[in-house]
Amino acid sequence: MRSHSNCLTTFSKVFKQTSHKIKSQLGGNKAKKQYLALPDGLCRQFSLAEIKAATKNFHEDMIIGQGSYVGSIYRGIIDDGTLAVAVKCFKNFDQELIMGGGVQEFRTEVQFLCQLRHPNLVPLIGFCNEKNHMILLYEYSGKGTLYDHLHGECDPLPWKQRLKICIGAARGLHYLHAGAKHAVIHRNINSSNILLDQEWGFKLSDFGYSMFGPPAMSNALRQIEQDLVGTETTEGYIGEEQLQNHLVTDESDVYSFGILLFEVLCGGEVIVPLYLIFTCIENETIHRIIDPHLKGKIAPECFRKFVEIAYSCIGKKGNEQPAMGEVQVMLEHVLELQNKADSEMKSINPHAECVYPEASFQASVDYAIPDFYFGGGGVRLSL
Repeated sequence: MRSHSNCLTTFSKVFKQTSHKIKSQLGGNKAKKQYLALPDGLCRQFSLAEIKAATKNFHEDMIIGQGSYVGSIYRGIIDDGTLAVAVKCFKNFDQELIMGGGVQEFRTEVQFLCQLRHPNLVPLIGFCNEKNHMILLYEYSGKGTLYDHLHGECDPLPWKQRLKICIGAARGLHYLHAGAKHAVIHRNINSSNILLDQEWGFKLSDFGYSMFGPPAMSNALRQIEQDLVGTETTEGYIGEEQLQNHLVTDESDVYSFGILLFEVLCGGEVIVPLYLIFTCIENETIHRIIDPHLKGKIAPECFRKFVEIAYSCIGKKGNEQPAMGEVQVMLEHVLELQNKADSEMKSINPHAECVYPEASFQASVDYAIPDFYFGGGGVRLSL
């Protein structure tokens, strides 16, 4: 097993290599402008004056969030007050160059989201690239992120609502991996990047670290050398193999999605290593660490199947790990099981609340369990 410090050393080394690579590409101001340039007509382009008008000159009352390579995220109004947008402002170019990531993230998001269209992917409205300001405009999601609802920032979500969100995210990821002309590897799957709109629709966001894979449905090798492994938002969602070998595949997204599923099930506020999850699975005690808001709300067969899916995403490798299309179908079956159990219970007592006994799940863990937090995977639990 690799030590915690060795993993951090690996991450730091890759991060510095990326920063040096970007700096070496940029000589003077002319080179900077060429690097920032985007193809004409790629999508709607806004002037800086339009952005200032939309955000009341970047007024602090309009701030709705912060990001890793982002200054502030504002709520804005465009098109004569008819359309609400989220305005994502990247940090000053020269400042962000030192960090080595924000410029490339900006370019990547524009180039990917202008080409991808799916009901479960956040729509890009347009961008601004003027006077060292790098700004993206998205469809506004008024209910915050999945993270907000799992970790106390907003009201906790009921079980079936969580299932529907997981299914929507799985559909979006399946489209990225197999629905586009070229497979797209997201590389930044986590609960902060799943947005909820006013109608409780759910959309996958943050494509700043995405990359193209081989043509969809091809048998080509899916491993791709990566320049940057992870960010502060992906801590705990990245497998050890990805950190160690500096390689990403669509299987990397599946692993991250499995961590997300356990986070949805467990909620809470304390980060624990993944090996504790595995230990609970081996000991048939996983039911003891689920989100207290879900106690008695999950039908036993539904619970067992959900844990089985999450475990197969992170505990299996190669051909044994399911593809996102399979994960989507299995999660849809889990929702069917829950609906069936609820209907049967309501048929017995229409006015009673559905309350279920605890269920257990057991599997033989044949996975080399990491002994560190960062990169080994972790979810937030209430212990």
